[in-house]
Amino acid sequence: MHYISTRGNASNLDFRGVTLAGLASDGGLYVPQVWPRFTVDEIAAMRGLPYVDLAAKVMAPFTAGSLTEAELRDLCAAAYGSFSHDAVTPLVQLDGQHWLLELFHGPTLAFKDVALQLLGQLFERFLTGTETKLTIVGATSGDTGSAAIHAVAGREQIEIFMLHPEGRVSDVQRRQMTTVLAPNVHNIAIAGSFDDAQAMVKRMFGDSEVTSQLTLSAVNSINWARLMAQVVYYFWAALRLGAPERPVAFSVPTGNFGDVFAGYVAAQMGLPVERLIVATNVNDILHRALAKGDYSIGEVTPTAAPSMDIQVSSNFERLLYDLEGRDGSTTAARMKWFEQMGKMVLSSDMRRKAALFASARADSAEMSGAMRWAWDHCGQIIDPHTAIALHAAREGGIAADIPVVTLATAHPAKFREAVERATGIRPSLPARVGNLFDREERFISLPGDYAAVRDHVLTHAARG
Repeated sequence: MHYISTRGNASNLDFRGVTLAGLASDGGLYVPQVWPRFTVDEIAAMRGLPYVDLAAKVMAPFTAGSLTEAELRDLCAAAYGSFSHDAVTPLVQLDGQHWLLELFHGPTLAFKDVALQLLGQLFERFLTGTETKLTIVGATSGDTGSAAIHAVAGREQIEIFMLHPEGRVSDVQRRQMTTVLAPNVHNIAIAGSFDDAQAMVKRMFGDSEVTSQLTLSAVNSINWARLMAQVVYYFWAALRLGAPERPVAFSVPTGNFGDVFAGYVAAQMGLPVERLIVATNVNDILHRALAKGDYSIGEVTPTAAPSMDIQVSSNFERLLYDLEGRDGSTTAARMKWFEQMGKMVLSSDMRRKAALFASARADSAEMSGAMRWAWDHCGQIIDPHTAIALHAAREGGIAADIPVVTLATAHPAKFREAVERATGIRPSLPARVGNLFDREERFISLPGDYAAVRDHVLTHAARG
């Protein structure tokens, strides 16, 4: 399998190359040269496989040439062996049509663990036997940071610098990052929003002063390997609800567009996906883009669902690339315009091609209402992000004979205050998290200034 940049002006790489590189040298995102596709019979044959075996089957076409399926399976077994549920991503039924796909049974209680535990294994595999020192620079709106840090903490050939917007993540999210005191972990709180942090990370990959000294890589969903791992649980859920003979719809809490794009990839691979509902909070740039063609940046409004407090969704570029016929020069020009003007228009033809997607926006009252409904009617406590997607799922107008799966992306105890306000119940952290609030924190606060962040990384990164 070879990978190409959405902007058409970077070298093609194999799977090992894109995993270690993260962002393409031309500023684009890597995608497979062609989408692999399974037949109906091949998908049917996956029924009943344990999660690790299914993961190896689904991802094998993407890793071909860099890993054998047996090697990939061993890495998956190592990645998911620490999850607290044997199913890894169990399904929970809410009513006759609606289901939750619980993605929070990993070590940091969020869906990011599903991909990042594997990415940590891949980094280790591809660096072993080399002299390379990898410097990971990432931005987090809450959950990516802790999952990435947990995946690479203590690994000798990796340094990780994680930026988070100061005061805009929950106390649990922050402490899951800042209480990891491994010497290769560097937490940076910046003044500003997640979008500001993400822009700094992207800029660093194009900064020759940095790239001439460090071998950079990414753990955000701009890294193809991370997004690839998220494709698996769409197959897992759909196979348990009747696929490939029966289509399934998914409602996805959406910020950076990576998780829902993984559902799009699953559909390109032959999985019968009825609809992908892009669920946003009041930071609704994606809803406006898909519903009206208006992809324009607004002010970021802090909410009780901080992982969705985003106005620039990096992975949307991957979808735009497909919608425009995989023309890298067109995508590059479109993204350059967007970066300069802060807006773009999706034509009616592009929106027609994106008909697999629906979208919805939920305000704080609707989010709280969904949390109360889940508890009062189903006995389920859910977090704010999941609640936004559940609201969208219940309002989505999907035909009654189509199962609708809401992706439950975080354990409710990561957002205790919001859950308690909505339901009157304050969820407890699982025992496996330990004494999180008794541990020492370590991080540095920096202004929202690129030069300050760049200089900090250059000063503290290991060379090699």
